[in-house]
Amino acid sequence: MMALHSVPSVSHVLRLAEPFPSLHNAHVLLDLAPLRRKPKRRTRRLTAFPSPSSSPLRHSAVKAVLHLDRSTDNNRLHNSSASSSSDSKPQVANLEDILSERGACGVGFIANLENKGSHEIVKDALNALSCMEHRGGCGADNDSGDGSGLMTGVPWELFDNWANTQGIASFDKSHTGVGMVFLPKDAQFLNEAKKVIVNIFRQEGLEVLGWRPVPVNTSVVGYYAKETMPNIQQVFVKIVKEENVDDIERELYICRKLIEKAVSSESWGNELYFCSLSNQTIIYKGMLRSEVLGLFYSDLQNNLYKSPFAIYHRRYSTNTSPRWPLAQPMRLLGHNGEINTIQGNLNWMQSREPSLKSPVWRGRENEIRPFGNPKASDSANLDSAAELLIRSGRSPEEAMMILVPEAYKNHPTLSIKYPEVVDFYDYYKGQMEAWDGPALLLFSDGKTVGACLDRNGLRPARYWRTSDNMVYVASEVGVVPVDESKVVLKGRLGPGMMITVDLPGGQVYENTEVKKRVALSSPYGNWIKENLRSLKPGNFLSASVLDNEAVLRHQQAFGYSSEDVQMVIESMAAQGKEPTFCMGDDIPLAALSQKPHMLFDYFKQRFAQVTNPAIDPLREGLVMSLEVNIGKRRNILETGPENASQVMLSSPVLNEGELESLLKDSYLKPQVLPTFFDISKGIEGSLEKALNKLCEAADEAVRNGSQLLILSDHSEALEPTHPAIPILLAVGTVHQHLIQNGLRMSASIVADTAQCFSTHQFACLIGYGASAVCPYLALETCRQWRLSNKTVNLMRNGKMPTVSIEQAQKNYCKAVKAGLLKILSKMGISLLSSYCGAQIFEVYGLGKEVVDLAFRGSVSKIGGLTFDEVARETLSFWVKAFSEDTAKRLENFGFIQFRPGGEYHANNPEMSKLLHKAVRQKSQSAFSVYQQYLANRPVNVLRDLLEFKSDRAPIPVGKVEPASSIVQRFCTGGMSLGAISRETHEAIAIAMNRIGGKSNSGEGGEDPVRWKPLTDVVDGYSPTLPHLKGLQNGDTATSAIKQVASGRFGVTPTFLANADQLEIKIAQGAKPGEGGQLPGKKVSMYIARLRNSKPGVPLISPPPHHDIYSIEDLAQLIFDLHQVNPKAKVSVKLVAEAGIGTVASGVAKGNADIIQISGHDGGTGASPISSIKHAGGPWELGLTESHQTLIENGLRERVILRVDGGFRSGVDVMMAAIMGADEYGFGSVAMIATGCVMARICHTNNCPVGVASQREELRARFPGVPGDLVNYFLYVAEEVRGILAQLGYEKLDDVIGRTDLFQPRDISLAKTQHLDLNYILSNVGLPKWSSTEIRNQEPHTNGPVLDDVLLADPEVADAIENEKVVNKTIKIYNIDRAVCGRIAGVIAKKYGDTGFAGQLNITFTGSAGQSFACFLTPGMNIRLVGEANDYVGKGIAGGELVITPVDKTGFEPEDAAIVGNTCLYGATGGQVFVRGRAGERFAVRNSLAEAVVEGAGDHCCEYMTGGCVVVLGKVGRNVAAGMTGGLAYILDEDDTFIPKVNREIVKIQRVSAPVGQMQLKSLIEAHVEKTGSTKGAAILKDWDKYLSLFWQLVPPSEEDTPEANAKYDTTTADQELERLSIRWKC
Repeated sequence: MMALHSVPSVSHVLRLAEPFPSLHNAHVLLDLAPLRRKPKRRTRRLTAFPSPSSSPLRHSAVKAVLHLDRSTDNNRLHNSSASSSSDSKPQVANLEDILSERGACGVGFIANLENKGSHEIVKDALNALSCMEHRGGCGADNDSGDGSGLMTGVPWELFDNWANTQGIASFDKSHTGVGMVFLPKDAQFLNEAKKVIVNIFRQEGLEVLGWRPVPVNTSVVGYYAKETMPNIQQVFVKIVKEENVDDIERELYICRKLIEKAVSSESWGNELYFCSLSNQTIIYKGMLRSEVLGLFYSDLQNNLYKSPFAIYHRRYSTNTSPRWPLAQPMRLLGHNGEINTIQGNLNWMQSREPSLKSPVWRGRENEIRPFGNPKASDSANLDSAAELLIRSGRSPEEAMMILVPEAYKNHPTLSIKYPEVVDFYDYYKGQMEAWDGPALLLFSDGKTVGACLDRNGLRPARYWRTSDNMVYVASEVGVVPVDESKVVLKGRLGPGMMITVDLPGGQVYENTEVKKRVALSSPYGNWIKENLRSLKPGNFLSASVLDNEAVLRHQQAFGYSSEDVQMVIESMAAQGKEPTFCMGDDIPLAALSQKPHMLFDYFKQRFAQVTNPAIDPLREGLVMSLEVNIGKRRNILETGPENASQVMLSSPVLNEGELESLLKDSYLKPQVLPTFFDISKGIEGSLEKALNKLCEAADEAVRNGSQLLILSDHSEALEPTHPAIPILLAVGTVHQHLIQNGLRMSASIVADTAQCFSTHQFACLIGYGASAVCPYLALETCRQWRLSNKTVNLMRNGKMPTVSIEQAQKNYCKAVKAGLLKILSKMGISLLSSYCGAQIFEVYGLGKEVVDLAFRGSVSKIGGLTFDEVARETLSFWVKAFSEDTAKRLENFGFIQFRPGGEYHANNPEMSKLLHKAVRQKSQSAFSVYQQYLANRPVNVLRDLLEFKSDRAPIPVGKVEPASSIVQRFCTGGMSLGAISRETHEAIAIAMNRIGGKSNSGEGGEDPVRWKPLTDVVDGYSPTLPHLKGLQNGDTATSAIKQVASGRFGVTPTFLANADQLEIKIAQGAKPGEGGQLPGKKVSMYIARLRNSKPGVPLISPPPHHDIYSIEDLAQLIFDLHQVNPKAKVSVKLVAEAGIGTVASGVAKGNADIIQISGHDGGTGASPISSIKHAGGPWELGLTESHQTLIENGLRERVILRVDGGFRSGVDVMMAAIMGADEYGFGSVAMIATGCVMARICHTNNCPVGVASQREELRARFPGVPGDLVNYFLYVAEEVRGILAQLGYEKLDDVIGRTDLFQPRDISLAKTQHLDLNYILSNVGLPKWSSTEIRNQEPHTNGPVLDDVLLADPEVADAIENEKVVNKTIKIYNIDRAVCGRIAGVIAKKYGDTGFAGQLNITFTGSAGQSFACFLTPGMNIRLVGEANDYVGKGIAGGELVITPVDKTGFEPEDAAIVGNTCLYGATGGQVFVRGRAGERFAVRNSLAEAVVEGAGDHCCEYMTGGCVVVLGKVGRNVAAGMTGGLAYILDEDDTFIPKVNREIVKIQRVSAPVGQMQLKSLIEAHVEKTGSTKGAAILKDWDKYLSLFWQLVPPSEEDTPEANAKYDTTTADQELERLSIRWKC
């Protein structure tokens, strides 16, 4: 099998032609290239997701092609003489349906500015598709593409030729529509479908001119695609009653919608699909690999097929059973990305359907509804929304601006130069919620062709224009053969940018030109000024409203605990930020708890992982907004001043004064709806009855003109018989009721409630429909706290910062707002308006009747509480306020911190004590006591509701596989060196190596001293690791699993090369969707050295990996890691949530070896409390979904499934095995076994036993030895053996996935008997291979790659082996990815990061693929003449990288985009010189590299901790966000730079220090010497002038360095100048 994602042979074959092969040959060769002989099964070594074909042609030629590949590459590689130094009711979207289809892609367009159709455009588009095959995916049959397709103009010449052969007159091109139709394969259904189509066309007055079976070649189609392939035909219809092109397109749209409705009830209805039905465009697509699209559709090879443009698309679906209709382009759009807000977008589109009217539809709006389909993909639904707007009269550009607006706030250039564009966005902000998420959108209606990028710029998009009037846009450069001398413009789309081609007008319009034209079409600014009102900030109350006793009664009635008040509300009031805590959520789920919980606790926040990224609210907040408009949302299809008649809130967090202002707004006609239920006649049915009355009242209020419904539990006096309805239940119910009755767009919902105090609670209310919340009791609690004697005394004595009563409330609201931004960002959502009503939560423990009424569409897999049970739990709080013996203080339920009598915590002092005794005494009897303690614990997790059963008799334990075999399946969690102490980290690693298990480095890197076995141990001590005891000769402290996290701390080539496994941490159980954080006080000198940072400076990892914004990006990083260390398996760590099975399928297709599923109860060193408590799901559900989905998709054999989260015993291991896991991770319990006492102060650096501290005096108290952990794991393994023996099985292999060995426990829960675990108990089958076979596979491979060619060259091999100098030159193409990575890995493994004394001087010519020159080491001097894609210089540790365009170009290099996004990510050394501009996030997380570039996009130097960056041109916004180390020099020629800097950390100053001036000049001199930069030369020629135009960015850690401080000690400064001078002369 051959690598789909690498398609390496394609690269080699392409080298046969200069500069590109012909289309025909390209298709034959590109089709042949991915084939290799399928390995024998026992080989168990898999390539990147393979795509063999059954084509006899390809099989017959494959050997010859592969032979030519090698010989050709060797011939192309030569010595270089040049040195390298040169229902009728709306259907609410169901989240499970949405999550089943997710994907990403490679896309692009080609357009001719003269609007001349040619076959060359089609050929070039097919070639471009083939060159982006690595961005697509294949099904489990290895050959059925996830989808590829082309949109072009209608090829009338081709169709006329066909018509002539059929005796049909030539088509009237201006009045003929062409439908590309997927039809049922069954002959009877086919005829029925065609009959329906013909009848509806006739009914609409259209004449069917003929049907054309589309000629196809099925021999190139994969097995699954062939099985599901539709009958593909084209239908030609004549439109006689319309003249205008738009009217013709509108008529065809109506016909298609009528046909779709007509067949929807037929058994074969979902087999009929119009790819296109248009007079302007046609779409050829299918479940095909891009390489075979042109072979499958023979039309595409016909020279008569001519078009002036083509949009092409290659799909990567996480679901390996994708459908033909979901291939793209869609009818108007080609989408690369993921819409994170899709559920909310669908719900709001359905909500607005009753109001959507336009004269162009002539009263036929009902016939074209619905406008969305929850069972279709996010791309299909976005396409439907765009189609509605465009067919209703909007231009494609305007539709895109409405649906996918740019981040226009905090944009100084836009607000100053283009205020009309800002007005446009402000106007539509209140009408249409943004379709938010990563998106490169290509679009065309046949007259306009364009592309736009999402507000965050999370997908790559490059464009270029040539002198022969061609325009190209693509996900990658190098995909189309273009003569570089003809290129007159090279650029890239930045965040929110757009480019369009007006085909009839022959014009290209770039971003602001497009948007200005659209924005000036109506007086949006005047409409806003006259109609849109902003709510003025209200004053906070300056005195308490309630006395202390009344406050206490309210807090008791509404469910507060003392922890909520002290650790959450008061902490936020004092500090203005969310409180941080540590460890994980080890208490029972709310439905399992014996303690009462507020309804919010039954909801878990969803988060982004893999298919879309989380975003960074801390460093990239400029793209985020909490603004929300309230009031009626009118008809989006019509434009007018009345649509702007709303009230804008700056945030959804209201104080009492702001709520009062809204109550007085006569235009909104606010209506207060009390939210209480009457239990005077009994509790049964009371809650549901009250909800029905509430809905009736809301319905009446809206019909009477109210635009604002205020749901309030505020009353003058609490009544014992009238408890408050859970406010989340009230909001959700009213929201759903208004949707179902077509009233939702007529009014906004505001919650005035005592029940909301935490960020999670705010998020829940907003997510289920509230536009704003007034937390009146939380604000009163802030006031009471500030006025309390205790607080007054603490402030008076200086033990607490002094804040006023108003400031305390402001701090609280500030913390809530920051927390909301973080919750939005976890899901990759930028705008609160898109989050509102999006229902991005999972429900754990509420029954179907509750979910269907109030939270319809939310995932709820285990059932749970009924309405009456919810009422009883609510009442359990309420009655406390009226009890005669009401306590004088709030109860402490112990939900956060363990306390005797409080909530059960799995990690508790008694458990720790018992475990310590067992492992330290090496006592089986003591361990049995520990086991019994766990067996008798309260129900804590879902697996506690299950027990084992067997289908056979027990066997003797002696027949069961030994413990030594079982422990090899054990791993420890990814706990970083930094979060825990060196002693703990090393002791755990040594213990795991002793038993053959695997420890995990976490994200902080690792000391190389640990990688060799100890040979100097005497009496348990070693001079190599002097701080440890209990050592043995032969011990190694290396972590078998080395983690690559988003911060890339400690990730060097040598670190990667010395791993047995490499783990990509996408998410962490305790805080999914967030980055790691290490407080500055834990960054010791030692930790800083390992992480290439500064001591004492806090280290925060970005929430996303900046090289993983989609599934194909993850596949690329997996490719990179397999490249640098082909012997290491690559794992991907995910966190359980709904839809994880689909994600896991995509990860498996991306060539991962291992998938790790973490539960929400995993531990952490530091995390916001709300994240610990309210994000992520139980691993039992995540593992079950992943295992089952992988089996259903035929992928289970490709990956090891590993699971972790709350493992403490052999019972947990057996439970996980039966649910499908192959390996098992232990985190917190491993620390406990090693000495942790669960003090739960990890984040403070004050761990009393030195387990989680960097303080030397505390580390000296560390009690653990490796043998303790060894003992623990051996006991657990023996427990597993005992259970296997009782069940009658000899091996773990025999029970993995065997859910028939489970049965529900006969147990009574405190709250409900309605939990349903059938989801876990279901069984979709077993893997075809045993778990042992899966685990024993060799690491997956990338297949042959360009580095192999270089390493096979004798001169290169000799230079590496003997540290010599060698010069080479070789051609490179975009499909050559991660080039140099494997070479770097070989050097790093042999010499380390700095030990290589030879020189590899390699020059590449052409367009380099992604991750070019990754992980370079010193001695690697790489030059590229051409251009490169994303991730250039990723992780380099040394060497030199020079990138220049070709000599003869039609553009100025300094104005051209020459490299892509996220260059130098995680670099720890080396020098980089780029003659041209870079994309977004240049030098993100750079640690030590030095670089010169001639321009960069947004977020330049983000999260830098060291090194130096020089930018000789313009940069985008948000420069230096999170930059805590290193220096940056930016040339500012037009005085526009300062507003672009994120000044939270860095200082901006002129370059005044002599050493800094020398550093800057030396780098520019080197840049000119190595690249021939004319820009750099001009700067040096007039140095004094240009020096004054440079700004220096200086973080606090660099303020006292000689480069930044002119007052630095002169002697040292002189020495530094001399050092720099000598260095650059060398």
